Amino acid sequence: MAAMSVIGIDFGNQSSYVAVARAGGIETIANDYSLRATPSCVAFSEKSRILGVAAKNQQITNLDNTFSGFKRLLGRKYNDPAVQAELRELPFKTVQQKNGGIGIKANFQGETHVFSPEQITAMFFTKLKDTSEIALKTKVNDCVISVPSFFTDAERRALLDAAAIAGLNVLRLMNETTATALAYGIYKEDLPAPEEKPRNVIFVDCGYSSLQVSACAFHKGKLKMLASASDPNLGGRDIDLILAEEFNKNFQQKFKVDARSNPRAFLRLMNEVEKFKKQMSANSTKLSLFIDCFIDDKDVSGEMKRADMEALCSHLLQRVEKTLKQCLEESKLKLDEIYSVEIIGGSTRIPAIKQLISNVFNKTASTTLNQDEAVARGCALQCAMLSPAVRVREFSVTDIQNYPIKLVWDANMGENGEMEVFSLHHAVPFSKMLTFYRKEPFSIKAYYSGQIPYPDPYIGQFVVKDVKPTSSGDSAKVKVKVRVNLHGILTVTSAKREVPVENDQQPMDETAPAPAQPEPMEASPKQDAPPGADATHENNPEEEQEKKEEKKSGKKITITELPIESFTNGLSLVDINNLLELECKMIASDKQEKERVDTRNALEEYIYELRGELNNEPCNDPNGRLSLCQFVKEADHKSLIKQLDDLETWLYEDGDECSRQIYAEKLSSLKNIGEPIKMRQQEREQRPIAFNEFVASIQQAIGVVEQFRAGSKLYNHLVEADVAKVEQSINSARKWVEDKLAESSSCPLIENPAITVAQIRQERLNFEQEVSPILKKAKRKPAPASDSPAPNDNNSNGQQQQQQQPSADGDQKQPADHNSGEKMDVE
Repeated sequence: MAAMSVIGIDFGNQSSYVAVARAGGIETIANDYSLRATPSCVAFSEKSRILGVAAKNQQITNLDNTFSGFKRLLGRKYNDPAVQAELRELPFKTVQQKNGGIGIKANFQGETHVFSPEQITAMFFTKLKDTSEIALKTKVNDCVISVPSFFTDAERRALLDAAAIAGLNVLRLMNETTATALAYGIYKEDLPAPEEKPRNVIFVDCGYSSLQVSACAFHKGKLKMLASASDPNLGGRDIDLILAEEFNKNFQQKFKVDARSNPRAFLRLMNEVEKFKKQMSANSTKLSLFIDCFIDDKDVSGEMKRADMEALCSHLLQRVEKTLKQCLEESKLKLDEIYSVEIIGGSTRIPAIKQLISNVFNKTASTTLNQDEAVARGCALQCAMLSPAVRVREFSVTDIQNYPIKLVWDANMGENGEMEVFSLHHAVPFSKMLTFYRKEPFSIKAYYSGQIPYPDPYIGQFVVKDVKPTSSGDSAKVKVKVRVNLHGILTVTSAKREVPVENDQQPMDETAPAPAQPEPMEASPKQDAPPGADATHENNPEEEQEKKEEKKSGKKITITELPIESFTNGLSLVDINNLLELECKMIASDKQEKERVDTRNALEEYIYELRGELNNEPCNDPNGRLSLCQFVKEADHKSLIKQLDDLETWLYEDGDECSRQIYAEKLSSLKNIGEPIKMRQQEREQRPIAFNEFVASIQQAIGVVEQFRAGSKLYNHLVEADVAKVEQSINSARKWVEDKLAESSSCPLIENPAITVAQIRQERLNFEQEVSPILKKAKRKPAPASDSPAPNDNNSNGQQQQQQQPSADGDQKQPADHNSGEKMDVE
């Protein structure tokens, strides 16, 4: 079952999908509502959390305490303009945290709590994890989670923190565009060989909240991302908002109602226009929108054509075209070099967007991939490739860096204090080695140098510690390894201090004199892994380079590992552990509340069921089934009905918020009264069936005995003594059945039965165990005849003839189509 726990999560702004690698393929997991898409929604009731589909279903009635759209808040600051634009469209309340982050206010268990977007995301991941474990019937730990290609270092770290709080081990944060490319390429059997020209494919992903376009080159067994362009704030929800505003204008003029003044009404309008937009994608004629009891019990309606929608959204379509052209330009591909254009995401179903794709790339958009589940399937494939528990076809994946990264440090003796280490669309994962000459600890700061959808380009600061001069007082040579890892996150993975020594000396102490060092030089990047090398199979060219330097200089080099202190975005390990503990407590609380509610519902259901059956009129069932009230005394019947009524009243008044234990005790007490009555009814219904089954077994045995007495060839192998035993068992069984039938028929319905169905079936089983070994006794097969008896063996020949004699009699031959043992099975 270990292989079953390899999952991929497509974490979307509106809804999410979970896919799993198993049974030789990839399948999408259905949730507890048998839906493959789980709304990215978290809500709180007074007693517990509500997650996924259930949270979405109660959003209108619990607006202030239901949270969606939190994906776009991860890793961002409260004063970020993009965050403020998001919050204006979100109905829940937020506050600014002490660290400048976003706090989401929720009423939970009678108190006001403030949760971070990472905590809310972790709660949702807990739901996806639970859904996966139920479907796979095993624990889920390792996963690959999709991330928009435009997410920055801070957002990626926040997503990893959220997964850690949920108890998930993320093997990789995979760009959605790259996951799509993997889902497309791994099943293609006709990809060109490595020495041939690649197959270039454009992927367009236009979803609910963003647009991503990427170019990818495929060879047999590998893919390489070429370029990526995105518009983080352009998706289906922007079209929905424009349509909602337009319809609201009409409602104000025609019906004098303003949906903007009522958050619940505007949410209803947004939900309706989303459905309306989907209808317009399939119909070019004028369509009508109708909402009943919209505001102040007023019904509202409006109409629109697809052409009108495209005119209202023309500025959005221009942005789509701009992003498509940007990707084409940065990929440096000519139109005739593009093999196909694959589309995914719900918004790519809009005809105007399909037409734009055809115009820009001069190709009809292809729908080879599942438009909703391709990203999740790609993530599941990547997780299977990274997991040792699953065997997957080898397929190399080379991603790209979507924003240039530069490093800045304090210049030293003429050094340049800044360098762009990873350029736009640089291969990822990738490491580079920087060489510094320093006498004391120093720091390196990382920034994005390109246009990013984030107000602050700062990534983090890395302090290289314990740097000391050489024994001669010169600057020590320090090599710093900088890496963009599988998650697309920048890290400084190692720092080494190198000091050369003479060949004929032992590695010397730092206090000993050392040869003079060259002048400090500009930090020079050295390639640590070839472009496209997989991080998990990274070679180590540093050691080879050091050996070459040793050989060239004729000197040995002592290497000292230096500690690195990182100051980056994201939570500390202590914070994550504390939040993980809090999440576990909330999971336990949710479980207890669910058990309490389930027990209460079970009590309520039993009250209704028992009272309903007791109130049925006698013999009113069309199938002749006796009413339950016929199995209880009249006085007890009235008392029980009153008890059920009182219990129902208590349940909806004083007993509405009781503990699970109280409900369980009342249910047990009630069942002690109700179950014996139900048992008498069930026994009354099942007893004739059990008696008939017993009688049928007896009749079968009688039939065999009668055939034996008549001299049937089928049973002439039985002996008289055995048949007499069977007759004795038959007589005993018949008498038992007759006696018990008389007892049960004389027993009143309101009393427990004199003989139970279980006793009848056990008696039948005992009877069959007595007679079956005799009646199933196999018939002896005749010995085969010999045409030529062996010479000089008279005694043997005589015995053989004697054994053949019964078979020579035609009457003794066993029919070819009969098996006496099978035919005599009384069951």
